[in-house]
Amino acid sequence: MAIKLIDKYVSTFINAHEYDRIQPQVTLADSMLRSKTGPGADFLGWINLPENYDKEEFARIQACSAKIRKTCDVLVVIGIGGSYLGARAVIEYLKSPLYNTLKKDTPDIYFAGNCISADALNELLAICEDKDVCVNVISKSGTTTEPAIAFRVFRALLEKKYGKEGSKERIFVTTDKARGTLKNFATQEGYETFVVPDDVGGRFSVLSAVGLLPIACAGIDIVKLMEGAAAASHAYTNPDLSKNDCYRYAAIRNILYRKGKTMEVLASYEPFSAMFNEWWKQLYGESEGKDLKGIYPASVIYSTDLHSLGQFVQDGSRTMFETVIDVLDTKSSFEIPNDPANIDGLNFLSGMDLNLVKKTAMQGTILAHVDGGVPNLLIEVSEKSEFVLGELLYFFELSCAISGYLLSVNPFDQPGVEAYKKNMFALLGKPGYEEMRKELEERLKN
Repeated sequence: MAIKLIDKYVSTFINAHEYDRIQPQVTLADSMLRSKTGPGADFLGWINLPENYDKEEFARIQACSAKIRKTCDVLVVIGIGGSYLGARAVIEYLKSPLYNTLKKDTPDIYFAGNCISADALNELLAICEDKDVCVNVISKSGTTTEPAIAFRVFRALLEKKYGKEGSKERIFVTTDKARGTLKNFATQEGYETFVVPDDVGGRFSVLSAVGLLPIACAGIDIVKLMEGAAAASHAYTNPDLSKNDCYRYAAIRNILYRKGKTMEVLASYEPFSAMFNEWWKQLYGESEGKDLKGIYPASVIYSTDLHSLGQFVQDGSRTMFETVIDVLDTKSSFEIPNDPANIDGLNFLSGMDLNLVKKTAMQGTILAHVDGGVPNLLIEVSEKSEFVLGELLYFFELSCAISGYLLSVNPFDQPGVEAYKKNMFALLGKPGYEEMRKELEERLKN
């Protein structure tokens, strides 16, 4: 495998017998997952998705992405949570966080409907003013507030610019296969549609049409991405912790959690990982944070955040552990130049590859943080490529499922997400929430 878990930096925090004691629990979690007898069994379609996907739809995704690349300057992807994080993570990881400013033969890709901000919406509309625009709206129901508002706005923009008929060739809908507000509307209007699988939750959906269409529009090889995920799905089937890095990662997280390490910090040393970290945070936060339990997921980009959060990590409350992702070959290098005057005193670095400096900074930071009482896990990723990223996506999805079962929660539901929505609907005056609105307004007054 192109992914390797290095756990020597937790050896002073975990005794060997602790792996033996958690092994039966891991074996049981694996059995529950594979036999579909655990909680959330209706949402396990992601397990076999890298191979058991709709090949006809996959071909349509490839054809549609080619069409979008030819006909538009800007693709607006409308969705929130798992409906956009995976696609954005993959695009920025494999292309660049500066993707939209690069010279390329693919459209700029912007993401809308993931916040409630007049500024953000107005800015994106201004960007689209003199551009040819396509829209991919992603929503299981079509009634989620943030993307529904954005779709209203961009649908109107396209109909005004291209007419009712012309806009049909520029609006692409990813939604439920057979039912729901958005599906019915898309059928009525004649938009091309793609499927949000019934048995795949949003945060596990990056390898479905939810993520694949925007990813393909960026010129990324989605065949290789799926092949990498498929390779991982075959590699991580043995529940033996000594032979399965994916399960070992899940086990270590839970051993540390039981010792009071209630926060995990995902650390990366490349800015292109920033949105991948955000995808990871949703995956683990929404899957594990239930029943007053769970490991709080946070993230940093080093060495940048060593100058902002480094003091806290080194000397603050000892409630955290770090998981460091090290991409061994980023396909890029930079030789540090010599300064004849040596004004900064750094000529001892002259001629070095910047990657070596980064690696040394990572090694020094890990040792310092471990000495400060922060356990560190290191995940080595062989290279930055579609195939290996597919492996990494699946690695984290599978380990998240096992970890959730070790926590004795349902990793595939999100009951707490609805609470704020009900309050918001009531306070905004949605029909049917009148009594609730009165109660909430009274609470706010007091």
